[in-house]
Amino acid sequence: MRLGLAIDLDTCVGCHACAVACKEWNGESLMAGPLPDYDAYGKEATGTWLNRIRHYECGTYPENKTVNVPMSCMHCEDAACVTVCPTGASYKRPDGIVLVDADKCMGCSYCAWACPYGARELDQDEGTMRKCTLCVDRIYDERLPEADRQPACVLACPTHARAFGDYDDPDSDVSRAAKGRSLPPMLEKLGYKPVNQYLAPRQAPEIKMQPPRPKKSLADYIRDWAGAGKGS
Repeated sequence: MRLGLAIDLDTCVGCHACAVACKEWNGESLMAGPLPDYDAYGKEATGTWLNRIRHYECGTYPENKTVNVPMSCMHCEDAACVTVCPTGASYKRPDGIVLVDADKCMGCSYCAWACPYGARELDQDEGTMRKCTLCVDRIYDERLPEADRQPACVLACPTHARAFGDYDDPDSDVSRAAKGRSLPPMLEKLGYKPVNQYLAPRQAPEIKMQPPRPKKSLADYIRDWAGAGKGS
């Protein structure tokens, strides 16, 4: 079983609804507890996000395109954050979800340094690490209608750019969405095997570059960015 997300870069409009829904749910979740914005309304406010949206401008006007890339925990099959954790607080469940046991976490931040996706936030009040949980307390809550047993980010997306399900099930929403359209894994050379997948835009403008460099497709551009770990 490999629970994860499929994110359609052709459909995402960068509205940040998923990021806000993630912040809201994780602030109220009985499992995770509050992760506040420190001094949220003061002069030195610090925002805390478990899901961030990065924006890339591809192509040359008038054939340019803005690509919005939501970034959260990728729930890697071979997760470096789990490997480096000295207390065993970071762990991977049989369903594929990577979680943090707050009772074991000592806030050393090794996992945050090991994660190449910038997916972790240190709760300074509690001294423990926090991250996307795929809303594990929602997706298994049988008190909710079946249609609502999905991560908050999926339910909030106004363009239905996000799908959730089991990648080991060929009939799941994510498996059907990713078939034939998924981009190479982000930072593939590291070998962490992220479960979450991105779906390539259907009409990708070429990246026009000065000779002798060859032209690049949008998929190549995103792959190069992922390999370099650059964001905006």
